[in-house]
Amino acid sequence: MEEGTLGRGQPFDGPRLELDQLLKQLIDRAQDVMAAQNRLRGLLRANRSIIGDLALSTVLRSIVEAACELVNAKYGALGVVAPEGSGLEQFIHVGIDEARVEAIGHLPEGKGLLGLLIEDPHPIRLPDLGKHERSVGFPANHPPMKGFIGVPIRVREEIFGNLYLTREDDIDFTAEDEELVLALAATAGVAIENARLFEEGRLRQDWLQTSTDVTTRLLSGADDSLGLVAKNVLKLADAHLVAVVLPTASGNELTVAVAEGVDAMRVMGSTYPIGDTLSELVMRTGEAVRVRDAEDTREFEDRTILLGGEFQVGPVMVLPLLGSEHVRGALIVARARAKRPFTAADLDMATTFANHASVAMELADARRDQQKVLLLEDRARIARDLHDHVIQQLFASGMTIQGTASSLGDSPHAAALEKVVDNLDEAIKQIRTSIFQLRPNSEGLRSAVLDVVGEVRPALGMEPHVTFDGPVDTLSAPADGEGLTEDVRAVVREALTNVAKHAGATRVELRLTARGDRLAVVIADNGRGLGASDRRSGLDNLRKRAEARQGNLQLEAPPEGTGTVVTWTVPLS
Repeated sequence: MEEGTLGRGQPFDGPRLELDQLLKQLIDRAQDVMAAQNRLRGLLRANRSIIGDLALSTVLRSIVEAACELVNAKYGALGVVAPEGSGLEQFIHVGIDEARVEAIGHLPEGKGLLGLLIEDPHPIRLPDLGKHERSVGFPANHPPMKGFIGVPIRVREEIFGNLYLTREDDIDFTAEDEELVLALAATAGVAIENARLFEEGRLRQDWLQTSTDVTTRLLSGADDSLGLVAKNVLKLADAHLVAVVLPTASGNELTVAVAEGVDAMRVMGSTYPIGDTLSELVMRTGEAVRVRDAEDTREFEDRTILLGGEFQVGPVMVLPLLGSEHVRGALIVARARAKRPFTAADLDMATTFANHASVAMELADARRDQQKVLLLEDRARIARDLHDHVIQQLFASGMTIQGTASSLGDSPHAAALEKVVDNLDEAIKQIRTSIFQLRPNSEGLRSAVLDVVGEVRPALGMEPHVTFDGPVDTLSAPADGEGLTEDVRAVVREALTNVAKHAGATRVELRLTARGDRLAVVIADNGRGLGASDRRSGLDNLRKRAEARQGNLQLEAPPEGTGTVVTWTVPLS
């Protein structure tokens, strides 16, 4: 019998059947190889797509889109883990249109099954995510989802976030899908790190360029040096509020000299005790500090940021403004609650900027001091001339007119001449005030008041009309004179700051009168009046200071027109 046949000429199919099976196996293997090659090509395409850009926001979205395409997932998302693993601070998603997203409501916060991957950063693959014990279900209007893959994305040794992929059909993700997504996540970590480094490098360049520009402006004689620093830091640090705090003359309080950003006008000009604040720590040590949340400062002895009374501070940096002999003040850079905390790189860049700005301010101050010496010498000469010649001539003229008026008896001309004498007296008072402004004295109430007016003038946006009546410069002589001076400083600062914040005034008058046994400080404006409750609460401090000296505070409307008249009166004996 011949091979391959049976009796009676019938063919034998045994070897042919084995060949068919072998051929099928070869075809299956070839298809598996082609599928593997296609997957490998898909992985390479995905890798190329996520490393082709250096903008972090673009890189994150590209990672999600590439992962969906790689394993044929309909929905994908990348959750950026918040600091200390407290949920998700960012959620980038694809596959759901904006109308559906708006109908669903708030985005996931890292609870339930998504939270499991945060707590235990290892891959998760499920045939039906709804049946997992940590699943909390879907909100209304959410599309159905079944198959699930979740893998962590590491940047160096840090868990940056998690990649989530889902399907709505009954096809399960395979082990090969999980391996591909893990490989993509490794490349994603490198791409994210490169994007971070690129953005940090660009940001450092912006800080340095701005530092150069600020230094140039300060040295060229820019007036508002602190405001210039605060405005630039607000923008560069992506902050919500930046404030410059300076110690008061007593050294026991801090005042917000400049503020930029959210609620800046409410914060600016406020004064608070220096003790147990982060600003005091920074000013004492000369070292910058960074806090994730101003409500939790245990690592800094539970010190406070008292700006929190007005602006709800979250992440914060406090930087010293260094001077040649001492720390000038502190620069507070804050973000709102629940916002991204500042990084070590942020602190480093902001500190370098603050140091450069401090040096520039020192040089600018030295230059202004030199110019001021020349100006003061010229002003002193003018003041001598006014005092020795002009006032004496006006006084002599007033005496002559008064003598003439008394010789006219009760005639109308006598009354007119008496009015002229009164005008000359008022002119002499104004000239005396101008003389003290030309020749500033480091002691006395007059000088203290003029110093405070100069500090608050930028916030007012106008020049207050200041007059003095009586021997105000002799009031610093008694034993309690220094305390009185500090009280008057505080009263003038608080009252003028209230006008700047709330009144919307176009004219402000300040009058300091020392007559007999009483001292009166009167601040009158033509603003909108005492309608705001927060303005009244700001005046409580003035009332307490008056009552501590057995004095009183009066608030009233002017006889004519709108506005407010604040009268602070204390006895001198």
